[in-house]
Amino acid sequence: MFIEPSLSSRRQSERKGQIEVICGSMFSGKTEELIRRLTRAKLAKLKVEIFKPSIDKRYHDSDVVSHNENTIRSTPVHFAGDILLLTGDCDVVGIDETQFFDEEIVRVVQLLANQGKRVILAGLDMDFEGKPFEPMPRLMAIAEYVTKVHAICMKCGDLAAFSLRLSAAREKVVLGEKESYEARCRKCFLDDKK
Repeated sequence: MFIEPSLSSRRQSERKGQIEVICGSMFSGKTEELIRRLTRAKLAKLKVEIFKPSIDKRYHDSDVVSHNENTIRSTPVHFAGDILLLTGDCDVVGIDETQFFDEEIVRVVQLLANQGKRVILAGLDMDFEGKPFEPMPRLMAIAEYVTKVHAICMKCGDLAAFSLRLSAAREKVVLGEKESYEARCRKCFLDDKK
């Protein structure tokens, strides 16, 4: 279980920046955990800013929405660098669907943490082929905390770490939900890829 850092230090001179990564497959609860952590930061009266890539309009144009339909206000951005312009004096920065940003997100996240901000990221760690989904591996390497969450395999009911694409599309990024993807354990994922 993730033990949150102290939420009490509000003065900029006392804050220590850090990076937290929440990763896993589709339907594993990444966004749910991101919303939980950001909501707790708000309850602690910290200034929170939340972002998502503008291409992700699956549930809502601007809000971050989990598969369980929990929601939190966010700002969609086209480029990772836009986040730097919009964080101002906030204490906590949340970013959902981080895998959809380019490599610039790594520099942006490091700059934010170096400014004393708590940066919480959620994203897929592997693509539909079971390969590392950049830039998530680089973000995991520089993070102070990495939480890997698991879904339930829709074929056998075991813990799942893979996202099986149900269509024949070969592009790396294909937005979709339950009609396009299912969570799979390693064995079922490999069996279905044959």
